[in-house]
Amino acid sequence: MEQHGSGPPHNGTRRGTSPLPPQAKRGGSGGGAGGGARPAGQRRPATRPATRQPGPPPVEKARRLPNPRLTGLGSGLFCGALMFALGCLDQLLFGASLTLYGVLFLPVCLLTAVWVRKSDLATTPVVVPIAFAAGLLPVADSSGGLLGRLMGLVTALATQAGWLYGGTLVAGLIVTARKAALMRRQRTGRRPPRY
Repeated sequence: MEQHGSGPPHNGTRRGTSPLPPQAKRGGSGGGAGGGARPAGQRRPATRPATRQPGPPPVEKARRLPNPRLTGLGSGLFCGALMFALGCLDQLLFGASLTLYGVLFLPVCLLTAVWVRKSDLATTPVVVPIAFAAGLLPVADSSGGLLGRLMGLVTALATQAGWLYGGTLVAGLIVTARKAALMRRQRTGRRPPRY
């Protein structure tokens, strides 16, 4: 059973909180060194405790796209594996439509050029055509054994050269723009401040 008289004296503060400063104990009526008396109907403005600013709303977090950074080898593997998977999917679902394969090649080139690291920008225009050829293996005409598959691959490369050049051009333009922005940023960072 708890006895009320045996505890420490209660001085108006709760446990874990600091006692009020002397200015707050005076109330609004005293005329201390810092301020004069307040009019009778005016209250002291309430101060809000400092609160931590929350992060971005969940909607903005959901809208952010992934931003991986691929090495030169990683971008080649990513692009090649994705094009091979898309070629297999095209073969299974659409009966090896070369036009659809070419259309799917363009966003893969765009992603590869955007996700490659700054130091490996020059590798993108090289790995993109190799990935296009690797993805054509399941899509190309495969009648007649190994030699027939090879001839089908060469024929598909010749007939779909527009998609190949277009995807390589997309990747090259994005890489060039990123490299120019990087060089501009480095140049402005090295420039001495003007006085």
